[in-house]
This record gives sequence, structure tokens and C-alpha cells, in this order.
Amino acid sequence: MEQNNAIPVHRPTIQRRLRGGQPRSQREAVESFFHLLFLLCGTVAVAFVLFISIYLIVSGLPAILEIGLTDFLLGKTWAPTATTAEPSFGILPFILTSVYGTAGAIVLGVPIGLMTAIFLSKAAPPKAARLIHTAVELLAGIPSVVYGLVGMIVLVPAIRELFGLSSGACLLAAIIVLAIMILPSIINVSETALRAVPREYEEASLALGATEIETYFRVSLPAARSGVATAVVLGVGRAIGEAMAIIMVSGNVENMPGLFTSVRFLTTAIASEMSYASVGSLQRSALYSIGLVLFLFIMLINVLLNVFMKHDGEG
Repeated sequence: MEQNNAIPVHRPTIQRRLRGGQPRSQREAVESFFHLLFLLCGTVAVAFVLFISIYLIVSGLPAILEIGLTDFLLGKTWAPTATTAEPSFGILPFILTSVYGTAGAIVLGVPIGLMTAIFLSKAAPPKAARLIHTAVELLAGIPSVVYGLVGMIVLVPAIRELFGLSSGACLLAAIIVLAIMILPSIINVSETALRAVPREYEEASLALGATEIETYFRVSLPAARSGVATAVVLGVGRAIGEAMAIIMVSGNVENMPGLFTSVRFLTTAIASEMSYASVGSLQRSALYSIGLVLFLFIMLINVLLNVFMKHDGEG
């Protein structure tokens, strides 16, 4: 008759070891604490957005109501300190300049950043990838005022001499500077999204006879479209929210936008006048209203892109 020589193991002892020796009540207390901590952090983030929204609405809405929504958004003249005529608070030139400048930066920056991300994630030799990664990280760490300084010293005179202009501080200079500034965000996020694409997708495409380039553009890129869209959103946010670099290369003049015309963006309008606008004046309230328009504009872009991505994913 066989005997069972196995050493009996006490089940509660194993459970205690798996639980790290902590009593059940203590573990539940720790888990509850971290759940509350995570909830608090999420609530704080939402609270900040709500606070900024409410503050901009409370500070900027009275000026819009006093000036008139149509005159404020569609007016072509910004002269808040005019003395010989009635002050004007039209921000249409600022809105169009911000739209054109951001669109131009995206048109220039997205293809370059996306091609760089594809190269780094799929085709780059290790040494070249490390070198380019270092350059991109340095590009991301450069302060915006340095971009503006280099643009003012190098880019603005080059545009003036190349096109025979009286001043090279124009919308074109702003677009080029913005395109360079958004490259790190687009490259880093797009590369991460492309590296997350399962290798099986690409192997299947290659097995069916597609070339590597066809696989990158027809398989890998569509599979990573949500990450690429996120990169574009970050680029748009960086471009439309930039002020210091743009104020140094755009000329900061209240003109309707033109490629070789000195212009003023929404952000630069706030930055250039907030310091001397009197507290409680209509000019200061109008500057808060510009901030409200800028905030709503960024929110609209995010909502439209999310709707587009959701519709594209369902299709």
C-alpha cells in the first residue's frame, strides 16, 4: 500500500505569503486610499479646466456684450486707445492670422515630422536613430524665446533680402518658426504610435508582396492613425498657443493677414498689451475676451478631431 509522503501545507500560510503578510483589512485600507488619491488627482485636473473656463467667461464676456459680438469677432480695426476717434475692438485680423499661421505651420511641420517618425521607427540604422533622437530632444528643450531670437537675427533678414521686402518680419517668418517648434511633439508622439503597431501586420503585408515603403504607408501608418492624430493636436496646440517667439518675428502689427505682411496673432495681442492695459478698463476686458476666443478655438479643434477619429474608427 502506497503512502503519501507529501508534506502538508497550511493554506492560510500560503495566502498570507502571497499577500505579503498584510491583514485583509490593512490591504483594503491601502487600496481605498490609492483609489481616493487617483480620484482626487483626476478631479483636480477637471477642476483646473473648469476654473479657467469660468474665469475667462466671467472676465471676457462683459466686454463682448458691451462691444457687440459681431463688431468684436468681425471688426477689422483694433484701436483700443484711440483718442481722435471712437476706440475699436475688432479682432478679425488676429483670428485670421492665427488660423493661417497655424495651418501653415501644420502644412509644413506635419509631413516633415511624420516622415522623420517613420524613418526613426522603421528604417533608421541604430546609430543614425540615436543621433536624430538626440537632436529632437534638444529641439524640444530649446526655450521659445531662443527660437524667436534666432528667427529675428537669421530668418527675418534672410526673408527681407530674398523677397526684396522692406521688413522680413511677416507671417511667413512666423509660419516657419512655428513649423520648427512643433516638430518635436509630432515626431515623438508619432514614433511611439508607429512602434506600437504589431509586427504581424507588417509581416503579413510583406508576405503578400508589398514593398517596405508600401507597408509603412498603407499598413503601419493607418494602424497608428489615432496616435498620429494626437500628435497633430499637440502640434496645433503648440502652434496656436505660442506667443514669445512669434512676437519677435511676425512684426506685431494689426494688419489683415498676408504672407509677406507684418501681422499680430491672438496670443501676441494679449502679450503685447496686457502689461499697460488699465485694470477695469474696456481694453483689459477685451484682452480677456481674446483669451476666451482662443480657448474656445482650441476646444473646438479638439472636439472636431475627436469626432472625426470616432467616425473614422466606426467606418
